[in-house]
Amino acid sequence: MSELSVNHLLGIKYLNKKDIQLIFETADHFKEVINRPIKKVPSLRDITIANLFFENSTRTKLSFELAEKRLSADVINFSASQSSVKKGETLIDTVNNILSMKVDMVVMRHPNPGAGVFLSQHIDASIINAGDGAHEHPTQALLDCYSIRERLGEIKGKHVVIVGDILHSRVALSNIYALQLLGAKVMVCGPKTLLPKYIEDLGVKVETDLRKALNWCDVANMLRVQNERMDMSYFPSTREYTKLYGVNKSLLNSLDKEITIMHPGPINRGVEITSEVADSNQAIILDQVENGVAIRMAVIYLLASKIKH
Repeated sequence: MSELSVNHLLGIKYLNKKDIQLIFETADHFKEVINRPIKKVPSLRDITIANLFFENSTRTKLSFELAEKRLSADVINFSASQSSVKKGETLIDTVNNILSMKVDMVVMRHPNPGAGVFLSQHIDASIINAGDGAHEHPTQALLDCYSIRERLGEIKGKHVVIVGDILHSRVALSNIYALQLLGAKVMVCGPKTLLPKYIEDLGVKVETDLRKALNWCDVANMLRVQNERMDMSYFPSTREYTKLYGVNKSLLNSLDKEITIMHPGPINRGVEITSEVADSNQAIILDQVENGVAIRMAVIYLLASKIKH
């Protein structure tokens, strides 16, 4: 039985290519499971998982919870926006309190980059990073790459453009790492104000013209503009942004090939993509959601198999 080279999933940058292949193979198996009439497996009956969300999340949290329950784990949900963190409790205190309840694994989303790494050095449980600030969101990148592999057969050699708010996006960074590890060519596209200064150091192409980017790519991953992370205005108006960086059906039809459209959600319909594009057969947005559960099951299962009871 092959196993992961890591004891935590803190970011894609800590994984190697074999790890990702193992996660994908395991997800293939679980995808079959979640399409059966009885969708549960007893794999993790003796594992307790705490979901710690220090930032609001609907889709990622639901997806993790569903994955945990499909594996028959015991689940504790902890939403920090309503808890003692508001009263000034530190991250370590919060986690130690949860660990004293004998938790094996912690799925954590936190507004500060590196929070997962910090935790993993101080507590004795397996940590899964469900997003740390604008840094990484590893399971999202894994499910995105898995969805590309499912639609196009393989990732190696494919051209993928990530469009939009790269500066505030944890999805973008994790995707760049994962896609490059799997042999894809990556481009980022957006207004200059939303592209990080040192982005080219990551070995990605940079393009500010959306049509050129779409003509280059096989897959376009459309990010939402993260208004909640912006402390100032990075472009004149939403209307202006949509005019330059929004994808509609007529733009897609005018390209010289058919490309695949992805979106990590939640979609601002009519801003980065129109409803017509989101609901078209070129979009694999709902496949991404379904694959998210299978990928998270795979990650949890593989990490749990390394926990010594």
